[in-house]
Amino acid sequence: MTPDAPEHAFPAGAAHEIVQRGLSYDELEVGARYLHRPGRTATEADNVLFSSITMNTQALHLDAAFSESQPFGRRLMNSMWTLSTMVGASVSQITQGTLVAQLGMTDVSFPAPLFHGDTLYTETEVLGKRLSASRPGQGIVTLRHTGRNQRGEVVALATRTALMWGASETPEETS
Repeated sequence: MTPDAPEHAFPAGAAHEIVQRGLSYDELEVGARYLHRPGRTATEADNVLFSSITMNTQALHLDAAFSESQPFGRRLMNSMWTLSTMVGASVSQITQGTLVAQLGMTDVSFPAPLFHGDTLYTETEVLGKRLSASRPGQGIVTLRHTGRNQRGEVVALATRTALMWGASETPEETS
């Protein structure tokens, strides 16, 4: 039972409790590809809110009349929303409770646009991993995130390097 949950939230005599977590360094396999589901349908509200809270006043995200006169003929989803949502989709399956720190991101690209109403589907491939030379019980993992729309077109790519806990070192969930 979690410390902040009321006692009645758990049925009496439950066999066991399962806490959702990601995979430890030891559990990740180079070459494995994780498909993160469900997808996330991008909305106009997502675009306006994300652009506003990040102070991105790009008219291609906010101004429908202006965007109609541009090459794509309509507003584009903010590419940082796409990137954030793509990485976020991987958390519960890969890094929830097993990530020590995100070390960096490279090779970010947006080969095709994402629009309001498109659904973003994300997959993550483990490209490589190595034990940390300076942090016992931890390892460095290189992940390749790919975002596709509902037609299977690649709309975003990013390579991420993360510091992960080893299996015997993964901290227990406390809340």
